[in-house]
Amino acid sequence: MKTVLITKQIPQAGIDLLSEKGYQVIVGDEDFSLAETSSISGLKNIDALITLLSDPVDKKMIDSTPNLKIIANYAVGYNNIDIDYAASKGIFVTNTPDVLTNATADLTWALILAVSKRIVESDQFMRNRLFTGWQPMLMLGGDVTGKTLGIIGAGRIGQAVARRAKGFEMNILYSGRSRKEKFEKETGAKKVTLEELLKQSDFISLHCPLTPETRHLINRNNISLMKKSAYLINTSRGPVVEEEALTMALKEKNITGAGLDVYEFEPEVNEELYKLNNVVLLPHVGSGTHETRAEMSRIAARNVISVLETGQPLHQVNR
Repeated sequence: MKTVLITKQIPQAGIDLLSEKGYQVIVGDEDFSLAETSSISGLKNIDALITLLSDPVDKKMIDSTPNLKIIANYAVGYNNIDIDYAASKGIFVTNTPDVLTNATADLTWALILAVSKRIVESDQFMRNRLFTGWQPMLMLGGDVTGKTLGIIGAGRIGQAVARRAKGFEMNILYSGRSRKEKFEKETGAKKVTLEELLKQSDFISLHCPLTPETRHLINRNNISLMKKSAYLINTSRGPVVEEEALTMALKEKNITGAGLDVYEFEPEVNEELYKLNNVVLLPHVGSGTHETRAEMSRIAARNVISVLETGQPLHQVNR
């Protein structure tokens, strides 16, 4: 019997697919730690592993799993896994691409509107029973319609965010390695340098993967290029932003606001951010819809099944 370890509870849809194949499925509870399990040699008989972004899969852990054939990451990203070492051991690494594009793009727009319209702050104002009637200067926010949106990383999610921006009649700039001619034709987007994007954009939305090149892509130096009226939105990866520098910029009002779904030292968050009204903080829920998470579960399971049954994955990220 093949054994599949899932490090945390995921939607039942994927678990059912694995159970239907006759596999033994082990699901970790809230206190389960992959690192502690590997240290006590608890992974020797595991054939497949479904992991989360929060599960570090390093050489030590991989060496603890002599029977392991696949690591199916329950995420689009996979920077938590040493994919090259896994490949050297003949272990496939897969992800769940495409499925969360719309959910994350929708959440990005929720953050854009929430921070610019001061939605969270206004809600708290009401709950504190501070509203005494309409006032001309009460909770003034910023316009979105007609403004300039800068997309850093015009992949699937970045492009989906930009398509939604057309409904707000926004000017769209983007930066990245390659030009996207179809994207430009569809949205009127213009490719510019990162420096130009930071200087010209009213809203800057991050959609790049975490790589050595993108770590601290938004840092103390280039935050200073942004308009004082600008907003920074991050639904990509936390370490793309130098959190200490962003916190300082928000405290000193060098930019107007930020909307964050991810954090540099997740799950830890800079304590000063909690004290600021000009930032909206979300608990990494970019893909957090019932439909999206269920499909992610199915995709991870299908990758496991494909490898265990045919020796070939469906969404391989290491070669």
